[in-house]
Amino acid sequence: MAAGVHADSRGGIELMLFDVDGVLTDGTLLIGPEGEALKPFNVRDGVAVGLLRQHGIKSGVLSAKSSQPLLTRATQLGMDVIKLGFSRKLEAIAQISAEWQIPPARIGFAGDDIIDIPVMRRVGVAYAPADAHPLVREAATHVTASRGGRGVAREIAEDLLSARGLTLAEMYAHLLEDDDALGDLVQ
Repeated sequence: MAAGVHADSRGGIELMLFDVDGVLTDGTLLIGPEGEALKPFNVRDGVAVGLLRQHGIKSGVLSAKSSQPLLTRATQLGMDVIKLGFSRKLEAIAQISAEWQIPPARIGFAGDDIIDIPVMRRVGVAYAPADAHPLVREAATHVTASRGGRGVAREIAEDLLSARGLTLAEMYAHLLEDDDALGDLVQ
């Protein structure tokens, strides 16, 4: 477990932040003549953002890279925090904490590469995908069964809500009872 990270503060997380390449995507970069043209996201992770929102947890992305596909997806999902082009992620966490008045101990972060370790040591809960760099998995408080781009955010959302004592049926009750909510959630 990473130094400075609380043993199990998953139930108190108010904001869950995700790195993008290697977490919300499999890390593949598709570059065209105009720059990054496409970014493969997993629809299950879109469901995760809606699930977190439904249960009062804010979500966001914190990425060293900035691209139009990433901005489009984060905006499309209605993420609360969109911080792109921040190679100094620890400074971004301080900004986010101040802007949203959420202490770092109540922020979760999912990262997959070395640049993410300082943030993982600072926040309340740190997740790493199954295929993250070994040092990142070591720094994480939780390692997902999912690989990057294969539903990591969904697994994390369910884990956070499970830590609050919710069953899967309770997590998804709003969807199971409302066909309109299902359509809004799957984007």
